[in-house]
Amino acid sequence: MRIALQEAHKAFDKDEVPVGAVVVYEGQIIGRGHNLVESIQDPSAHAEMLALTAAANTLASWRLDDCILYVTLEPCMMCAGAILLSRVSAVVYGAADPRYGACGSKLNVADHDDLDVRAEIIGGVLQEECSALMKKFFTTLRLRSA
Repeated sequence: MRIALQEAHKAFDKDEVPVGAVVVYEGQIIGRGHNLVESIQDPSAHAEMLALTAAANTLASWRLDDCILYVTLEPCMMCAGAILLSRVSAVVYGAADPRYGACGSKLNVADHDDLDVRAEIIGGVLQEECSALMKKFFTTLRLRSA
């Protein structure tokens, strides 16, 4: 999660919502990403999506069985869907997202009874640090636009 936080700081430095993610397989980071939505004007350029793509490229397979995704903010519906479709076995996130969180806060896509794939969800890891970075970003953003 500390490496995911480093990725989130990269996003912060680019005036992006500070979310970072890493994918780990057999103890090694095989994919990493941070939000680039504003930088490349792509609504799908979430940290998780970029980290999943990098991991798939590393393994030369879209199937990320036995991989763990670490992300500083609870994944949204889009990212939770990609997590399930890529067969990631577990998601570890820092801060909950009561507005768009799809791994237990608003919805629980990753553990839905009607789906044939699931991912273990572990939330609240380094929650204070992840939340503090988000708060700092949005406070700074509000001050700039005031």
